Amino acid sequence: MKPVIGTVVSNKMQKSVVVSVDRLFHNKFFNRYVKRTSKFMAHDDTDSCNIGDRVKLDPSRPLSKHKHWAVSEIIKKARIYSPQAAATASASIADSQISPSSSS
Repeated sequence: MKPVIGTVVSNKMQKSVVVSVDRLFHNKFFNRYVKRTSKFMAHDDTDSCNIGDRVKLDPSRPLSKHKHWAVSEIIKKARIYSPQAAATASASIADSQISPSSSS
């Protein structure tokens, strides 16, 4: 098996993640491309994956009943929403719109 790239959809387990992998194939009857999604359980040794991360999976020996993949690298980290950061960003935007130099 070759390495696959997918998106983390669940990280609620200890040292395990569920990764969704999309693939396209050509349907000859309808002459269209069809998208199919597969979900793989993968071993995340460092517990560093979050939901929404793009990861690369390498095949490994069976680690449990459903885990046959291991996370080899995190390609792109997901942007995680934090209410505190959003509040400071909106406050700085509001301050920049109400500047004293723009008064006529």
